[in-house]
Amino acid sequence: MSPRRNRPKGPGSSGRSADDDRERYGGWQSTESWQGEEWSVRHVAGASAEGKTYRCPGCDQVISSGVPHVVAWPEFAGVDERRHWHKSCWNAKDRRTTRVQRSRNAPKF
Repeated sequence: MSPRRNRPKGPGSSGRSADDDRERYGGWQSTESWQGEEWSVRHVAGASAEGKTYRCPGCDQVISSGVPHVVAWPEFAGVDERRHWHKSCWNAKDRRTTRVQRSRNAPKF
């Protein structure tokens, strides 16, 4: 067995590739146009979302732990603008209304 390599493979290389990101997040990333903006969209596998829950902005329902979903954010925005969507809600985003109706007790996040 050879020893573990703890340094980048070449000059200017971070040692990580797109394949590493795909394995880490369990999906692929693409760019889509929506509402006049470019959005970065990452598909997340269910195994990558184990132990975490999110609220979908499309249907205002909880995305349960371990459910495959989509993470989308405006391309030039920061990390705080990322939102987790059900895949079907992201695909139907143009057919949904702009105002989400919440009950009085629902959290606003």
